Amino acid sequence: MELIDKIRLGIAVGIAKVVTFVVRGLGLGAASVLPGEIARRAHPRLLPLLFKQAKKGVILIVGTNGKTTTSLLLRKILENKQFKVAHNATGANLINGLITALLESTNLIGQLQVDYAILEVDENILPLVLKDCQPQYILGLNLFRDQLDRYGEVDTISLRWQRAIAPLPESTVIVLNADDPTLSNLGQNLSQKVLFFGLSEPKLYLERIPHAVDSIYCPRCGHSLDYQGVYLSHLGDYRCPSCDFQKSPLALKSKEWGQILIGVYNKYNTLAAGLLAQEMGIDTPSIFQTIANFKAAFGRAEELTASGKHVRILLSKNPVGMNETLRAVSQIKATGKSSVTLVVLNDRTPDGTDVSWIWDVDTEELAALGGTIIVSGDRVYDMALRLKYSQDSLEPGENPLQLIIKEDLPEAVSVALERTPEDETLHILPTYSAMLEVRQLLTGRKIL
Repeated sequence: MELIDKIRLGIAVGIAKVVTFVVRGLGLGAASVLPGEIARRAHPRLLPLLFKQAKKGVILIVGTNGKTTTSLLLRKILENKQFKVAHNATGANLINGLITALLESTNLIGQLQVDYAILEVDENILPLVLKDCQPQYILGLNLFRDQLDRYGEVDTISLRWQRAIAPLPESTVIVLNADDPTLSNLGQNLSQKVLFFGLSEPKLYLERIPHAVDSIYCPRCGHSLDYQGVYLSHLGDYRCPSCDFQKSPLALKSKEWGQILIGVYNKYNTLAAGLLAQEMGIDTPSIFQTIANFKAAFGRAEELTASGKHVRILLSKNPVGMNETLRAVSQIKATGKSSVTLVVLNDRTPDGTDVSWIWDVDTEELAALGGTIIVSGDRVYDMALRLKYSQDSLEPGENPLQLIIKEDLPEAVSVALERTPEDETLHILPTYSAMLEVRQLLTGRKIL
């Protein structure tokens, strides 16, 4: 590294650390984005310089749902084996967030002192990141519709991924979800070493294919796929009756593994982190031990206590994600251990400004179980209308549903806590920005 580059790097690092100190010292947030944004202006090539310093390599985790939970689990597995890890734990997964996370682990002259950098990366910027990085591992979890106003359809993203990954060296290991036809096809077209994970538990099949499906057509010939069964959305066991495309063979099967947290989607997160850890040389008993003691990332099945009540926050930011959280909540409500649910819908930039996706969510299942549903957020009346239609679809005599609308979020949280019995769990289903607000109200601390 030339002297002028070292000086610029030192300046950028110094600025970032000062900004971090000021933001946190004044209680303005976790400083997970701003330091990287300012440092990048001081040194535009900062990201590749930091990437190169990870001693054992960079791990990129991409996908629509599950990135934060999976990356945190993998981090815990590695740290329990005494590896030093840099990680964007707050979920800030755009370029400035990645830089900030790496700068957290540098010394004052910009030396990155870690073995691995585990970075969850927004699915839309993976090609941009790969211009500056040759990662040792890429983990692809899934591709669903998410913020169509920003990203477009899953086929477009998959094609961009393939073009960006193809030039990488064959030493790069790609780990993909075989149950996702788009990702299975992607892996079958790459020259690098590709490992597949997926479910192998027909007892978990849904009774029917849900409304929120994106990739039920063959990615090769366009014919409708023949599904033996689906686990969630378009993830399942399938083959194409028109060509030779079928689900890729699994390197790791779910029957052999435990599970972190609740929900089928967390089975996938567990398998993804476990398979990658095995490929990195971590022994299976150590992986299982970490899984058994794992605590949720913020907002992702995270459990808190507020006002003496047990609260579980389930991030619900797109059709598939919300369908799965509703599925998990409905199973708990059916046992009588949860009668109150708070749904918070925002339409800010982190959420996506198009909220039409709520009409692809199967809210009828939640409404049929009755109890109390409180609705809040910037688009409170859109969500209330969706739930009112679900309520009106109920047969006479089904469990009564009480729908409460609260425009003011602090009031909504207060009412939800007040109405939750002490021996039950309050489930909160927020979009991303709403989750940050809810957590601040419950804990008194900001995340970002």
